[in-house]
Amino acid sequence: MQQKGVSMTISSSLNAGVAGLFTNATKLATIADNIANSSTYGYKRMEADFHSLVVGGTGGGYNAGGVRATTQRLIDQRGSIVSTSNSTDLTVRGRGLIPVAAAYEVEGTGTFNQMMLTTTGSFRTDDDGYLRTESGLMLLGWPADSGGEIPSYPRDTSEGLEPVRLNVNLFTGEPTTMAELGLNLPATETEATGGGKTQDLSIEYFDNIGKSETLEIQFIPTVPATGVSNEWTMVITDSASAGAVIGEYTITFNDTRTAGGTLASVAVGSAGGAYDASTGTVIVDVAGGPIELDIGMLGEPDGLNQLSDNFAPVSISKDGSPVGNMTSVDIDANGFVHAYFDTGVRRTIYQIPLADLPNTNGLIALDYQTYLPSPDSGAYYLWDAGDGPTGDLLAFAREESATDVAAELTEMIQTQRAYSTNAKVFQTVDEMLQETTNIKR
Repeated sequence: MQQKGVSMTISSSLNAGVAGLFTNATKLATIADNIANSSTYGYKRMEADFHSLVVGGTGGGYNAGGVRATTQRLIDQRGSIVSTSNSTDLTVRGRGLIPVAAAYEVEGTGTFNQMMLTTTGSFRTDDDGYLRTESGLMLLGWPADSGGEIPSYPRDTSEGLEPVRLNVNLFTGEPTTMAELGLNLPATETEATGGGKTQDLSIEYFDNIGKSETLEIQFIPTVPATGVSNEWTMVITDSASAGAVIGEYTITFNDTRTAGGTLASVAVGSAGGAYDASTGTVIVDVAGGPIELDIGMLGEPDGLNQLSDNFAPVSISKDGSPVGNMTSVDIDANGFVHAYFDTGVRRTIYQIPLADLPNTNGLIALDYQTYLPSPDSGAYYLWDAGDGPTGDLLAFAREESATDVAAELTEMIQTQRAYSTNAKVFQTVDEMLQETTNIKR
């Protein structure tokens, strides 16, 4: 029985030596993979951990349990960020992952079945205008509506995400919906001894199809028989409506010491919407729809004023733009994709969200530094970049490999020594078994 126990103990030593060789070979494989990918953008290093197996002793002896190795990809470890010259090179600064899809799913259909995640990518337009990497990953984002706003999309599913597609031949034009009038009317023209000269102002606006039209505004002073009236009639006509009057207002100005020159009252005449004293605006209907005119609030020194003897359009600002060609695209820190046009207009066309999960290291690793959610990672949630726990999105940047070559080489030396030592155990056990065999001789 003792001989049998000795044999079992020696055999367990042999098994432990074999296990040691296997686990160190596993660790060497992770080191080799890390070093091989030391120049791979976005690569996350593999780590091998050793765990002892305890079998225990029988009859006063001890049976070696050996060791086993487990491996894990450290996705939450980030590499250094380097700058590039491409505006659609992206990386995440901080927590979060970028949603992507396989190009072979998108090509021909424009849709995808499976959302993958990555931390960095060099995205460039292909022949269909999709933003994709050389490895065949297409960037996903939420499309903006016609007004450049991002609608509300579900955050716990990829529903609503689309491959980001840039139409370099895109034309855009925005209709004018509001204008702010900042000007001074000459107070002397409303005096009995004044000239009563009408002041003319032309404002260009853009209709619903990008054509240039004009609002003609006349300021007609009321000249009293004696004294001063401080009153003007504002008449607005629209070139798109064959010069029809779309607004008529009687405007009176203050002449008090504290509020001199500011609006005192605004009354609607034969045409136009009512004056809103809380916002200082009136609404007039041009051929294509309503335009809001900001003429200033009562008693405030903005909008329309009446001072001295000069007519001075101080500032005229409005929205809308003519038709223009797309010239460039950029992506800001919050993930908004902006298209720029040769008319100086900037338009939001997509938003790139960032996915966050409870256990990033529990993701399933795929080729090309992409990952899939798993039961170990937990469910993902799509955040606006920079909100919640996520970091921001950097353009003109890539994330380098997380491999530290010097550290990997140090671990390689240690692993080599451990492997050699386990091989020595294997050799020693073989010699001891040979001695046991020789007992019968």
